[in-house]
Amino acid sequence: MKNPIDAYWKTRLESVKENLEANNFTAFVADTAEDVKTIVENEILAKSEGKTISWGGSLTHVETGLYEMLKDREGLDVLDTYDKKGYTPEEVLERRRQSLLSDIFVTGTNAVIEDGYLVNLDMIGNRIAALTFGPKEVIVLVGRNKIVPDLESAMDRVKNYAAPVNAMRLDMKTPCAKTGVCHDCKSPARICNTWTITEKSFPQGRVKVILINADLGF
Repeated sequence: MKNPIDAYWKTRLESVKENLEANNFTAFVADTAEDVKTIVENEILAKSEGKTISWGGSLTHVETGLYEMLKDREGLDVLDTYDKKGYTPEEVLERRRQSLLSDIFVTGTNAVIEDGYLVNLDMIGNRIAALTFGPKEVIVLVGRNKIVPDLESAMDRVKNYAAPVNAMRLDMKTPCAKTGVCHDCKSPARICNTWTITEKSFPQGRVKVILINADLGF
């Protein structure tokens, strides 16, 4: 076999896709990060009646180039919560609240269990709030590095990898930013506050998951 690693991931991603679909998610596999934009354009936006769009924090959203494609998009009323220039902290928070009323919401996920569940842990909660209720459609971007075998592995991945790395990225004054592991801290800067486990999409197809054959995000 010429590319066994690529073949391995394609097989594994297709398996997770089938399990997501069995759980009422709409699921896609993107062979490359670049393909994400094509899927969003042709398979989601072209079939959507949404008029407004916004997003929650997601490095994958930026790494795939999707953010640049959407932020000035004609035909959609865009609420760009990444644009903080000229806004007070209170206004930034209010814009995040307003984003929960958008027709389409783009975000990432901290982990995907092979059985087709999404696992997330938030600081403020705007990302998981949108995933749970509010926007009519949610697009979830998932790098292959976020696939785990079970819930225990998902929670361990979030607490002892994704959270410490994000705390370091954001220069948060938390113990994990210094040690790289979770201390279940009581720091006022703690970024781990609310868990969600999304076992199924309701209504069916509301949550659209794009599995990407690349290591993206934390």
